[in-house]
Amino acid sequence: MRVPAPTPIPQSDDIAALRQRYRDDKQALLQAIAGLSGRARSVAPLLRRLSRLTDRTLRTLWRRAGLPASLTLVAVGGYGRGELFPFSDIDVLVLLPDDAKPEADAGLRQAVERFIGHCWDVGLELGSSVRTVAECLREAGADISVQTALLESRWLAGDRHRFVVLGQALADQIDPLAFCRAKQFEMQQRHQRYENTPYALEPNCKESPGGLRDLQVILWVAKAAGLGHTWDELAQRGLATAHEVRQLKSNEALLSLIRARLHVLARRREDRLVFDLQTPLAAAFGIEAPAPAGNGREHSARRARMASERLMRRYYWAAKAVTQLNQVLLLNIQERLEGDAHRLDPPRPINARFGDKGGLLEVAHDDLYWRHPQAILETFLLYQQVPGIKGLSARTLRALYNARPVMNAAFRRDPVNRRTFLQILQQPQGITHAFRLMNQTSVLGRYLWPFRNAVGQMQHDLFHVYTVDQHILMVLRNMRRFFMPEHAHEYPFCSQLAAGWDKPWVLYVAALFHDIGKGRGGDHSLLGARDVLTFARQHGIAREDAALIHFLVEQHLTMSQVAQKQDLSDPAVIQAFAERVRDERRLTGLYLLTVADIRGTSPKVWNGWKAKLLEDLYRATARVLGGSAPDPHAEVEARKREALALLALHALPHQAHQALWSRLDVGYFMRHSADEIAWHTRHLSRALAQAAPDAPVTLVRARPSPAGEGLQVLVYTPDRSDLFARICGFFDRSGFSILDAKIHTTADGHALDTFQVATETPTEHHRELVGLVESGLPPALDSAAPLPPPGSGRVSRRVRSFPVVPRVQLQPDERGQRWLLSLSASDRRGLLYRIAAVFARHQVQLQLAKVTTLGERVEDTFLITGPTLHVAREQAQLTQDLLAVLDDTPHNGV
Repeated sequence: MRVPAPTPIPQSDDIAALRQRYRDDKQALLQAIAGLSGRARSVAPLLRRLSRLTDRTLRTLWRRAGLPASLTLVAVGGYGRGELFPFSDIDVLVLLPDDAKPEADAGLRQAVERFIGHCWDVGLELGSSVRTVAECLREAGADISVQTALLESRWLAGDRHRFVVLGQALADQIDPLAFCRAKQFEMQQRHQRYENTPYALEPNCKESPGGLRDLQVILWVAKAAGLGHTWDELAQRGLATAHEVRQLKSNEALLSLIRARLHVLARRREDRLVFDLQTPLAAAFGIEAPAPAGNGREHSARRARMASERLMRRYYWAAKAVTQLNQVLLLNIQERLEGDAHRLDPPRPINARFGDKGGLLEVAHDDLYWRHPQAILETFLLYQQVPGIKGLSARTLRALYNARPVMNAAFRRDPVNRRTFLQILQQPQGITHAFRLMNQTSVLGRYLWPFRNAVGQMQHDLFHVYTVDQHILMVLRNMRRFFMPEHAHEYPFCSQLAAGWDKPWVLYVAALFHDIGKGRGGDHSLLGARDVLTFARQHGIAREDAALIHFLVEQHLTMSQVAQKQDLSDPAVIQAFAERVRDERRLTGLYLLTVADIRGTSPKVWNGWKAKLLEDLYRATARVLGGSAPDPHAEVEARKREALALLALHALPHQAHQALWSRLDVGYFMRHSADEIAWHTRHLSRALAQAAPDAPVTLVRARPSPAGEGLQVLVYTPDRSDLFARICGFFDRSGFSILDAKIHTTADGHALDTFQVATETPTEHHRELVGLVESGLPPALDSAAPLPPPGSGRVSRRVRSFPVVPRVQLQPDERGQRWLLSLSASDRRGLLYRIAAVFARHQVQLQLAKVTTLGERVEDTFLITGPTLHVAREQAQLTQDLLAVLDDTPHNGV
C-alpha cells in the first residue's frame, strides 16, 4: 500500500494544527500497517516512517520551545533504534550542559517543561528524562536498563557535539563481557516472569521467551562489544551463519508485524496476544479455517478457534526458533568475549564424537550430525549419563539446529536410533530435562513424528494453561517425580505406589502419548492409543507392556470422569470401573497417570478434594480387584462400628446416637464416611436431645475439610423445595464455591446435607470462615422471603473469547429410580444458584451434586428425583429452563 508522505509543517502553525497534522499522518501509517498482507516481508519500513514522522514533529516542537542551543534532544530505547511501534512510548533524553542546574534556573526549567507539555498536547506519549552527561553515565553505571537505552541513542536536535561526547564516554565505560552477563541474567529474570515458556496461551510478543526482546538482547550485546549492529554484520564476523541470519530476519519480521497489528487492533499499546485479539489478528493475516460440518453458533465458534489456533501455532514456531537462535548466538558472543585463552582450551574428550567443554556437551566436529545422524539422539543420552554435563554448547546447539533436514523418515526408522530413544526413557535420571531439551532443539518432534503435531497446538478448553506439547512434558515431569524420593512429600500416596512399580519407563511412554492426538480431529484418546501401538511395535516393546501402555492412553480420562461425576458410594459404580481396569497393575498405572495429568493442566485445577475423590476410587476399586465383592450391608455395619469408636472419644451418653440413626436409611451410611457419620452424630444427637418432641431443628456446623482445603459444612433443617437454592445463594454471596454436596432426607422430613466448599481466603483463617458459615447460614435457611435474584454473573475475558456451548443431558440410572443430570457451560458467579432455583421451580429433589470447575468451564453432575421427571413434557421444560440459565438468557423468576 502506498503511504502519502508526511505533510510539511510550517513553523508558524499553532499546536492544534500541529496535532491535527500529526494525527492525520500517523493514521495514514496505521492504515498502511493494517493493510499489509499476511505475506508481507516486513513492517519495518512503515515503523521507520512512523519514527521519522515523530522526529519531524519533535524537532518542530523543539524549535518552537525556544530552548538554549547548548541543550540536546536525544532519542533513546526502541525509538532511538529508529523503530517505533504505533502506540509505543516515545523515549527521549534532554541532555543538559555539565554546569546546568534546572532546579535553580527557572527559565531553563520552564522551557523544558513547556517543550514536554507541548509534546503531550500534540499527542506524543513521551517518556522523558533530563540529565547531564555525568548524570547519564552515573545512572548507566548503576542501572543496566539505562545503559541499554543509551546504547541505542540517536541525536534529534540541539548540540550534536554533546551527544558525541556522551556516546564516546558510554563506550569507554561499558565492559562488554560484564554487559553480556548482565543482559543474560536480566533475560533469565524476564523469562521467569513469563513462566519460562514461549507457549503461554496469551504470550507477550515482546517480552515472553522467544519474543522480540530476545532478538534485541543479541544485538545489544553485540553492539556493546563492537561486534556489529545488524544481523549481516554478525554473520561477517563469524557469529552467525547465512542460514541463521535468514531465520533471524524472517522471524523478526513476523513478530514485528504481529506486534504492530496488535497495537492497531487494540488502538493502544498492547503486546500480548490476548484471546480477544487472536481471532481478529488471524483475520488480519488472512488466516481462515475451513468451515466444519454443520452450522450454528457452535460451528462458528469452532471455526474462529481454528483460525486463531493456526495463527498462534505460527507464532509459537517463530518464538521457538528465536529461543534457539538466541541461545546459540549469545553463547557464541560470550565465548568470543571471554578471549583466546578460553577458546583454545580443548574440551575434555568423552568419546570420539563428543567432549565436555566447561560442563557443556560439545560436538567434536561441526558436521558430526550430517556424517553420523545416530549421534543426534546420542547427544541427549550422554547429557543424562555423563556427570557434570549441565547443557549443550553453542557449537552443539548450532549443529543440531542446522542438522534438522537429517532427521527424516530414514532417521526415524533407524534401529539404532530406536534403541537410543528407549534408552533415554529408561535412564535413572535426567529424563525430564532431556525431553525438554529435545523439544527445545526440535529433535523430539522430528523423531517422534506424531509429537510434531502437538508442538504449539493450543487448547481452548479454558483449563489447560499450556500448549499440548508443554502439557505433555509437564505430565512427564509429574510422573517422573513420583519415582524421585526428594519429591515424595508432594504426593505421598503416589510415591508409595510408584515405589512398587517395576518399569517406570512404561508410564513415561503413556505420559508422552496420552494427549498426542489432540488437534487432529476425532477422539484424541483413540488416536493416541493407535499411535502408541505403532510406537511399541517399532521399538520392540514386549506385548504385555504394549497392552498396558495402550490401555493407559486410551482410558486416561476415565478415572477422573468416574471420580468427579459418578456416585462413588454406589457399589455398581465401583464394580463397573473395576471391570474396566481388570487388574491392580492397570489400576495403579491409571491412577498415577490421572494425577500427573490433572496436575499438568494448570496450577489452579488440582485441589485436595479431587485428590481425595481419586484416592477413594482407587482404594475402593483395589478392594474389589483383591476379591472383596461389594457388600453394602457389611460396609454399612463396618462404618457404624468405626463411627461409634470415634464417638467414644467424645464421651457421648450411652445410645445417644440412636436418636439420629433411627431416622436414617442405608443410603446415608453408604454415602458418608465413618468420620463424617461420627461428626454429624456428635453435634446432632445433642441438638435432638434438647429439642421438644416433633419440633423442627435447624443446625449448621462447619469444620476444616478432611481433604485439606476449604470447609466441610453440615446443614440439618426441615426440608423444603427451595432449600438447596437458598444454601447455594448464601455460599455465592459469601464468596464460597461448592465442590460437592451430599443431600439426604431423614425419616421425619429433615434435610441432612453435607457440603464441601472452597474459598480464596487462606486456610489459616478457617476460624473466621467457620464462624461466618455457622452464624450466617441459619437465617438464610429460615427465611420465608422469595428467593433473591442472583448476583451479576460477569463472564471472564477468556470465556467471552472462547465460549463453551452449554449442554444439558438427562438420563435415568440403571434402576430407573433416579435421574442423572449432566451440565456443561462457561463458569460465572452465581451459576449454581441459578441452577438450584430451576430445581426449586420444578420441584426436583437433589440427592447428590458433583461440581467440577475446569478453569472457566464447569462440568456439573446431579443425581435427582421428582415426580415431574416421569413426564416427558416436564422433562423437556426442565431441560429448556436449564439451558436458558446456562446460556445466561433472561428468564422469568430467577
